[in-house]
Amino acid sequence: MKTDLQHFMQVGIVHFMAYPEAMKGEGEISDTVRKIVTDDFFSGIEVTRVNDSAERQKVASLLKSGRMAVGFGAQPILLSNKGDLNSFDPEKRKAAIDLVKAGIDQAYELNASKLGFLSGPKPDQDIDRALQLLTDSIIELSQYARQKGNLVLSLETFDDETDKRCLIGPNHLAVEIAKEVRKVDPSFGLMLDLSHLPMQRETSKDALTIARDYINHAHIGNCYIKDKNDPAYGDQHPRFGYPGSENDVEELTEYLRMLLEIGYIGEGSRNVVAFEVKPVGNEDSDAIIAQSKRTLIQAWARL
Repeated sequence: MKTDLQHFMQVGIVHFMAYPEAMKGEGEISDTVRKIVTDDFFSGIEVTRVNDSAERQKVASLLKSGRMAVGFGAQPILLSNKGDLNSFDPEKRKAAIDLVKAGIDQAYELNASKLGFLSGPKPDQDIDRALQLLTDSIIELSQYARQKGNLVLSLETFDDETDKRCLIGPNHLAVEIAKEVRKVDPSFGLMLDLSHLPMQRETSKDALTIARDYINHAHIGNCYIKDKNDPAYGDQHPRFGYPGSENDVEELTEYLRMLLEIGYIGEGSRNVVAFEVKPVGNEDSDAIIAQSKRTLIQAWARL
């Protein structure tokens, strides 16, 4: 497609994956946020917790002055604390809800318009009960978020067998959750990630067709699942075309084609399509970001 891709979407990036040293919320996070904000290829960014309040205000100021579409990722907060929004243990489930509520508070400080999170692990039995508990947790979080403003919540779908082994999980189950939550919060939606589809055993066509009425955020990236001994194995988001990996220009092209077909992107659309890529080993973050941009440009040209 010869038309400028940025007329069809807002291109974003998951900052804390591209610069994984920021994932714990420590250090001078504003330094690497500035690199994204000053790169006019990007109009969207996803950040996570920034533990120091003064540093958080520096980040917020950068994002505001750069006129960025801001998302907040609560996934690292849940994962690092083993938070489980569908836990059968009420205390553990409450602890996970409180973790996300703290993320919602920071999201508002950072002027984010959207917050992403994930389900807890897939249990060995009683899946239906786990789905109901997850739904209850999301409704509580939605009500908390709406009391404070207009933050939109987005449940990201992950693998259920390979690495994260999440309850959500298959996109058809995610849609069932979304149907229930939307009875309370019509803005709620799903986040689908090209990186996860091979681990979910779903094609772009399958996943995006299933979720077409509920998707409110999209990630693009890669995964490697051939050898557990490889440092990129699982949900590590290596660069496009990593040796032996699942996604490169061809797979990204098909994902974009389906995003066009379902109407998530299109001429004049302001919906975000965000890179989620991470250096492997001693790879350089800035080089990985530049390679990702080139890959997107190549894929877009093939449409």
